[in-house]
Amino acid sequence: MPPSEHELRLRERLSRLKSLPLLGGAKLSGELERLQRQLERIAAEPTDEEIWRSVQLARHEQRPYTLDYAERLLDDWFELHGDRGLADDGAMVIGLGKLGGRTVTLVGQQKGRDIQERTRRQFGMPYPEGYRKAIRAFELAERLRTPVVSLVDTPGAYPGVAAEQHGQGGAIARSQAAMARLTVPTVACVIGEGGSGGAVAIALADRVLMQENAIYSVISPEGCAAILWRDAGQAQKAAAAFKPDARHCLELGVIDGIVPEPEGGAHTDHDEAARLLGESLREALDELDGVPGEELRRRRRARFRSLGVYA
Repeated sequence: MPPSEHELRLRERLSRLKSLPLLGGAKLSGELERLQRQLERIAAEPTDEEIWRSVQLARHEQRPYTLDYAERLLDDWFELHGDRGLADDGAMVIGLGKLGGRTVTLVGQQKGRDIQERTRRQFGMPYPEGYRKAIRAFELAERLRTPVVSLVDTPGAYPGVAAEQHGQGGAIARSQAAMARLTVPTVACVIGEGGSGGAVAIALADRVLMQENAIYSVISPEGCAAILWRDAGQAQKAAAAFKPDARHCLELGVIDGIVPEPEGGAHTDHDEAARLLGESLREALDELDGVPGEELRRRRRARFRSLGVYA
C-alpha cells in the first residue's frame, strides 16, 4: 500500500531534521523521536481492509458464542433462566460457575447456529426481559459476593415495537445503573459484535477487554452508511471512518486490553480461543483482587463518566 500524503510529509521533515547540525545548544533529539514514533504508529495502523476484515470475523457464523466459552471455561456451570417477571429471554445467558477455582457470575449474549436457534435467541438481540435477567444476575453476584464476568456479543438491543412497548431504553439504563452500583469486581469482554446500548448495558465493568477480531461501536457500519450516504452498501467505507476494531478502541481508551485469538480468528479453534480468553479473564480478575468494594465502584463510575470527554 503506497504511503499517504501525511506519512510522506512526516518522512520529509524527519529527513531534514536528521541532516541539521546541532547549533547553539539546540536539541533536536526530542523532535526526532516524536516524529519517529508517529511514523511507527502510521506503519502499525490497520488498513481499511483490515478493519473490514475484523467486522466480518466478528460476525463469522462459526465464531464461539457465550455458551461455547461457558462450557470450556467454567467448572460446575449452572445456567439460570427467566427475569422473575415476564419471560426467559433467549438472547441473554446468565449463570454461575468456577473460573480457575473462583466462583463467578456469568452474563452474556447468545446468538444461534441455525435458523431455529437464531429465531429463538432473536439473533443475539435481547428484549427488555433480557436486561432484567442480567440485572437479576448482577444482584445475585452482589449478594453472593462473586465477581461478574460478562461476554458481549450483540448487534444491538432488539429494535422491534414490542421491545419498545416493554420499555427497552429504560431496561438498558437500569442494567447500566445496576452494574455501576456493584461492589464486586467486574470484567467484560467483547467476543464478537459489541453493538450500541445493547452491548454497553452489560459492559460497564472495572476492566473492559476485546478479542482481537471483535468490534465495538455505537452503530453498525450498515446503519452508519445508511444515515450518512443513504446506502447501506457503503458499510466498508463507514467502518473505515469510525474504526470499530479492537486496536482503535484501545487507542481511544474505550477498552483496557486486547485478547489474542488463534491464527485466522476464533472460529478456527474454539478450544484455543477459550484458553486465551480464560487467561485474560483470570489475569483481569487477579488485578482486581483485594480492592475494596467502594473503591471499585468509585473508580468504575469515574472511568465511564470520563469516556467521550473532549479536552
